[in-house]
Amino acid sequence: MGFHEVRFPAALSFGSVGGPERKTEIVALVNGYEERNTPWEHSRRHYDAGLGLRSLEDVEALVAFFEARRGQLHGFRWKDWSDWKSAGALAEITAFDQTLGAGDGKTTRFQLTKTYRSGAQSYVRPIRKPVEGTVRLAVDRDVKVPGQEFQVNHSTGEITFESAPPKGAVIHAGFEFDVPVRFDTDRILVSIASFQAGEVPDVPVVEVRI
Repeated sequence: MGFHEVRFPAALSFGSVGGPERKTEIVALVNGYEERNTPWEHSRRHYDAGLGLRSLEDVEALVAFFEARRGQLHGFRWKDWSDWKSAGALAEITAFDQTLGAGDGKTTRFQLTKTYRSGAQSYVRPIRKPVEGTVRLAVDRDVKVPGQEFQVNHSTGEITFESAPPKGAVIHAGFEFDVPVRFDTDRILVSIASFQAGEVPDVPVVEVRI
C-alpha cells in the first residue's frame, strides 16, 4: 500500500463529520439470548471531507489533494479534530499523559498508544502517525530529551530509547497524532452552482491499517 506522509489540509478537515466504527457479529439464539463477537481488535474511523468546504478555493485545494493521491491509491494523514492528542480535550499535552508500559532492562523500542477508559473497561489504541516535534517522553518522573535520549519513527509511532529503561520503570508519553486514511472513492462530483447554493460534495475518507 502506498502512503504519502502528508496531512490533508487541517482547515478543511475542521468541519468534517466522522468517528470510530466497530464490527460486531450477533447471532440470535432460539432461546432469545444472543452471542456477540468481533473479528476486529481495533476500530476503524470514517470521515466526510466534503463538509469542511467553505469556498471555491477549498474545492480547488480538495481536488488538487485528491489528484495528487491518485484517488484511493495512496493513503495520507488526517487530523481528527475531535481526537488528535494524548491529553484531554481542554488539557495541555505533557510527558505523563499516557502509559506505554514498563521497562525490563533490555527492551529499547515501544509503541505509542492511547488508552480510552470508561468505568472498569478500557481500550488501548496504537498510535501510528504522531505529529513531528510533539512527542514527549518520561521514564518514571524523568523527562527525556528528544533526539538525544530517544528517537521517534513518525511513520510507525515507534519509540526507540538510546538505552533500555530499567526494569519496572514506567514509561509515559504525550503527543499529537494524525489518523492514517485514504479516500473511499475514486471520483469527486462537484457542481459549482450547487456548491454556491449550499450543497457540498460527498467525499468519504476511511482509516487504513498500518
